[in-house]
Amino acid sequence: MSARLPPLVRPAPDLTDQERRRYARQLLLPQIGEEGQRRLKAARVLVVGAGGLGSPALLYLAAAGVGTIGVVDDDVVDESNLQRQVLHGTDDVGRPKVDSAADAVARANPLVRVVRHRERLTAGNALDVVSGYDLVLDGSDNFATRYLVNDACVLAGRPWVWGAVLRFDGQVAVFWQGRGPTYRDLFPEPPAPGTVPSCGEAGVVGGVCAAVGSTMVTEAVKLITGAGSSLLGRVLVHDALAMTWRTLRLAPDPRRAPVTRVAPVDEVCAVDDADVPGLDAAELARRLRERDAGRDRFVLVDVREPAEHAAHAVPGSVLVPLADLLADPGAVAPGEPLVLHCAGGTRSAQALRALREHGRADVVHLRGGIAAWDALGA
Repeated sequence: MSARLPPLVRPAPDLTDQERRRYARQLLLPQIGEEGQRRLKAARVLVVGAGGLGSPALLYLAAAGVGTIGVVDDDVVDESNLQRQVLHGTDDVGRPKVDSAADAVARANPLVRVVRHRERLTAGNALDVVSGYDLVLDGSDNFATRYLVNDACVLAGRPWVWGAVLRFDGQVAVFWQGRGPTYRDLFPEPPAPGTVPSCGEAGVVGGVCAAVGSTMVTEAVKLITGAGSSLLGRVLVHDALAMTWRTLRLAPDPRRAPVTRVAPVDEVCAVDDADVPGLDAAELARRLRERDAGRDRFVLVDVREPAEHAAHAVPGSVLVPLADLLADPGAVAPGEPLVLHCAGGTRSAQALRALREHGRADVVHLRGGIAAWDALGA
């Protein structure tokens, strides 16, 4: 399977003198030249997520001269984002990310048009949103959204560039149904709940986001202009601790069931809560009040890392990092009922299962973690 592809986008009309000055160094490249730059000008590229990967992607797409850039994100800027989401600044905290992103792109290149999609991709809107663009760059941080993007791109006939980061590691690939593999060839099924932490739980180095996000843009430029050989059929794996890049071959699975619709998130990434009893943030707040009044008895255990607990914790919680809990489940407040929590519910669910296997029956966890607690505003 060849990864050398024809240009994805037809050229726009002639460049203006201002555009020739702005893109002068790119026009010098024989693989791009004026025709390639006109293709970039005509291109419509959708970026899913204005976070760690979306930040460098949006800035470099704008700098490259991509004519229309869409950005999908329903979140607002949080102070904890600023370590890696370089699109946003301190003054943007609390603003919708799509608004902050649009302002940053305008500062980088006022010749670029930005389309704001302040919404979460769902099975109901993903196909409509994706169909309005030539190419998609997915910088989301969860498996559910990646499957939505994949299925929408398959049905719309669009290629997409996938990137993922965690801690010091990153991956990049290009997927395109009919010309090469799709995301479902790489991950036929989502991982079991609790087995893969998010960046909010495990951490990530900002420079890794920059490395992966800029690589995604390079692939986008190549696809739009037809330059070089794309990553289609390969997965690029980055280990920043060892400072290595390696490629893995990936081919379509002929046994894979065809995509005939965009599957709802709860169908793609269903979480089996049958063995993970939990409570919501409102119930935890009620039980904490009851505990303060002497009418309830339990130990609230934070299974995150010490730095996370020190930065922000649910009042009245005690810290027992997950690794310590898993090493000796019986040592955690023996004989006391337990309520566990983490950042989003993944680690606490893992801890709960370990305690149940150790014979601890009176244990529940906070669904949605401290993020749900913060949203409650208790």
